[in-house]
Amino acid sequence: MTDWKAIGIGALINAVLTIVLTIIMFPLFFLGPVIGGFMATYLAHDNTMYYTKNQAEGAADGAVSGVIGGLIIGAIFILGFGALSTIIGPVFTQVGVIAGTITLITGMFITLISVIIGGVLGAIGGVIGFSVKEKGSIRVEVD
Repeated sequence: MTDWKAIGIGALINAVLTIVLTIIMFPLFFLGPVIGGFMATYLAHDNTMYYTKNQAEGAADGAVSGVIGGLIIGAIFILGFGALSTIIGPVFTQVGVIAGTITLITGMFITLISVIIGGVLGAIGGVIGFSVKEKGSIRVEVD
């Protein structure tokens, strides 16, 4: 049983952090998918009830969050540069067609890379989130 609300929150955190960290300091962009996968697993409602003791389920939720975040990043990239090529198009007809084609090809490449990186790093974040949630849910009985 997957908590889709937590996965959606993790995907949005992934997309926002990745874009912001890419703009501010490029080498830190990988923290977006890791934190998004962590949050997707950690925020899952009572995830210790429906997860078995296998961390692969936490990794799966983190990976789904990373893939959705990667798709969001790719869509933002394509829409942003698509608007730019639409403005250029009427002014320079041939340049607009070339810019649109280059934008589409580059956008598909960026989307594919974002989905792959987001899925792998989101899975890592999901395993970390599962471990932290599992360690925090251990009951200790004191005599």
